[in-house]
Amino acid sequence: MSATSVLYDTPGARAKRRNILYTIVFLVVFALAAWWVLVQMADKNQLASEKWSPFVTDAEVWTTYLLPGLGETLKAAALSIVIALPFGALLGIGRLSDHSWVRVPVGAVVEFFRSIPVLLMMVFASQAYAHFTNVSSDMRPLYAVVTGLVLYNASVIAEIVRAGILTLPNGQTDAAKAIGMRKGQTMAYVLLPQAVTAMLPALVSQLVVIVKDTALGGAILGLSELLSQNRTITANYGANTIATLVVIALIYIVLNFILTTFASWLEQRLRRGRKSTGAVLPDVNAGTYVGDGSAT
Repeated sequence: MSATSVLYDTPGARAKRRNILYTIVFLVVFALAAWWVLVQMADKNQLASEKWSPFVTDAEVWTTYLLPGLGETLKAAALSIVIALPFGALLGIGRLSDHSWVRVPVGAVVEFFRSIPVLLMMVFASQAYAHFTNVSSDMRPLYAVVTGLVLYNASVIAEIVRAGILTLPNGQTDAAKAIGMRKGQTMAYVLLPQAVTAMLPALVSQLVVIVKDTALGGAILGLSELLSQNRTITANYGANTIATLVVIALIYIVLNFILTTFASWLEQRLRRGRKSTGAVLPDVNAGTYVGDGSAT
């Protein structure tokens, strides 16, 4: 009989053999599919060296197209992340408010923007900037993309923050009240710091979504981001669309891998910090500090 862990039954000998068999079958099917794709590409002359060599031999492909496009992608993503994270955190905290006049409108805003496709918000923002502002046509795509990404992702981040805080035991809030902390202090010094590590994987996933969704601005609004460079590269270097898309996909993979790796390092550091140190919180009422559950 197999042993039982906290979350699942540990597989026994037969289950392990079955899992190994499934893995082998999957790898064989995957290898056959990859081989078929390569054969089809070779038949269509898509593996010819002249279609791939510009990315190795011609630096202008990178300096004129790919790197500037990557810069626009990073600019749009960075602006969206910097605005969406604090905005989403405020909305998430607002949804937890004890006051209905705060909680209900904030909830309506979150549900409204979370339900609308991000592409629709980008197009609407572009038209709004064109009709009601003096934003130049050159900057309008960037403004529209950032606006759409912020509105949508802030609403999603708000739900992540709210769910992360609600997963904490009620004893955390009760303990904070017992030592005389106000609701704002409890949220800032007790609940949010503990919820960050629980929220971090979901937040990182949303940040990856922001990076990828910048491509919508290039496809619809004319933003000169990374994916949109496919058209200009293909026009200048021949019918090498597949090669260009493969290179762009690899750049996205590397970029998001760096982001997730940094987030994993940060999560581990935060978890070690929580285990090794106690929180030191200012007691504004007494002018002293409260740390590790005791007053000094």
